[in-house]
Amino acid sequence: MNKEARAYCLRQRKIAAIEWAEKWGNVSRACRTFRVSRSGFYRWKKLYDEHGEDGLKRRKPIAKDHPRRIPETTVQKVLELRRSYHLGPQRIVWYMDRYHDTRISFASVYRILVRNGVNRLPKHVGRRAVHTRRYAKKVPGHHVQMDVKVLGLTDCKGKRVRRYQYTAIDDATRIRALQIYERHTQANAIRFFDYMLEKFPFRIHTIRTDQGHEWQALFHWHVEDKGIRHVYIKPRSPQLNGKVERSHRTDQEEFYQLLTYTGDVDLSKKLAAWEDFYNLHRPHGAHAGQSPYEALKRLLVNSESVSA
Repeated sequence: MNKEARAYCLRQRKIAAIEWAEKWGNVSRACRTFRVSRSGFYRWKKLYDEHGEDGLKRRKPIAKDHPRRIPETTVQKVLELRRSYHLGPQRIVWYMDRYHDTRISFASVYRILVRNGVNRLPKHVGRRAVHTRRYAKKVPGHHVQMDVKVLGLTDCKGKRVRRYQYTAIDDATRIRALQIYERHTQANAIRFFDYMLEKFPFRIHTIRTDQGHEWQALFHWHVEDKGIRHVYIKPRSPQLNGKVERSHRTDQEEFYQLLTYTGDVDLSKKLAAWEDFYNLHRPHGAHAGQSPYEALKRLLVNSESVSA
């Protein structure tokens, strides 16, 4: 007899004992007839009165208050990070440790996500075939990738406006510079380049861009005149500037989807705050949870120890 058959027979035995006692009005005799203790009978009777036949089904015993059970407040913080910012399990572990002073394992976070049905993000995109070799420079400033993110925003009057986020990211440290402009021009690209030179705390060797119109002759020679190389990636190959492309996805998921646009001044201030948070405080997957500036400090310490 399999488990399901045994469970069914036991459930029918419980029902028969309860019905027999109700029919004859003698609980003691029902217990002797069906070979069950009075405490067991009354437990069955209570479950049967509250839940019917479903209450008599056998269930796996679960401790009501396990000593190692994750507190409900921690569970809610994990779910908030997932639903609000679409963070993955590993990044949630880093955020909980850094900002909530709570240590929780990757496996525990994943189980919480599965249990609450949020282990898959909305509009999940399947993995593309990897056709480039991943790399990471070891020297800050050796390669800086630049690109433009086109933004479609709606102002407080419901009018659609378009803005352009110019982005530069250092290959080694992932430190970024961000600026918003109303127009997509070489003049703004040059302004952004000068802003990036002031922002980055190291010397820049090479700038990598696609072949968009904003990066053409005026921009190219402005960069070369500063003693910095400017190279173009192959046409239709955004994966060659993959780090800046991936950072734009982070902007969308962790900044723009939570943004309420009320005007360009307000947007510039919020983007500046996001830039500082990204560089100084946000745990980065490429650096095992360290922020870009923490990674820069580590690289500088390592280089000094090697030179010594």
